[in-house]
Amino acid sequence: MALTRPDNTVLAVGSEAKEMIGRTPDEIVSYRPLKDGVIADYYITRAMLTYFISKASGWFNIMKPDCRHFRSRRHHPDRTPRRDERRARSRRRPRVHRREPILAALGAGIPINARSGNMIINIGGGTSEQAVIALGNIVSWNSLRIAGNKFDQAIMDYIKKKYALAIGEQTAEAVKIEIGSAMPTKEKMEYQVRGRDLVTGLPKDVVINSNEIAEALNPLLIEIASSVQNVFNVTPPELVADIMEKGSS
Repeated sequence: MALTRPDNTVLAVGSEAKEMIGRTPDEIVSYRPLKDGVIADYYITRAMLTYFISKASGWFNIMKPDCRHFRSRRHHPDRTPRRDERRARSRRRPRVHRREPILAALGAGIPINARSGNMIINIGGGTSEQAVIALGNIVSWNSLRIAGNKFDQAIMDYIKKKYALAIGEQTAEAVKIEIGSAMPTKEKMEYQVRGRDLVTGLPKDVVINSNEIAEALNPLLIEIASSVQNVFNVTPPELVADIMEKGSS
């Protein structure tokens, strides 16, 4: 969300606000209400949800949904954000709880109620989750605070260290989307990056390739792969065989 100072008026939300990151004057501040998969700012999060729901249902819709009573959560949420979650659920009403790996499986079109096992690797912005699902439930699970945002930061750090070039989050994300790679390849993709030279302070262009991005992301991807291995270690052998036969999503 993008808010104006000092009255905290909502200026932009969602993609429009995201495009303002790193480009706003002092009078405009960009916030990330959700960070690393948890609520970072309760009041900003509530304002964001109110904005989205009002936009979806219409300002004059009498039967507006109450955003406090529908939420998605990780299979084992951290204890730290529970205080903010309780504040967001100030009234005692029936609530609907859904676990993120289950939602990811449904979104991928996987038959979650089948007897055979399926593995879900869900990489979001703040967290990545690895889960084995069978008979409509989670059999084994693990979660890491390593995902898209950490990938962007790794790319920024890599370019800063190798080329003495400072780039912003938007540029790092564009690099990730355009030439991001988990493994080095013979046919390298290239992308021109523009940033601030840390030596001269002037604008500078450099051309990077997909193998460099693979190198930058390698330590994070190794941690995710290790987490997947840990999930396999506590998964029944029959389900592991199912996953080996069908693959993962």
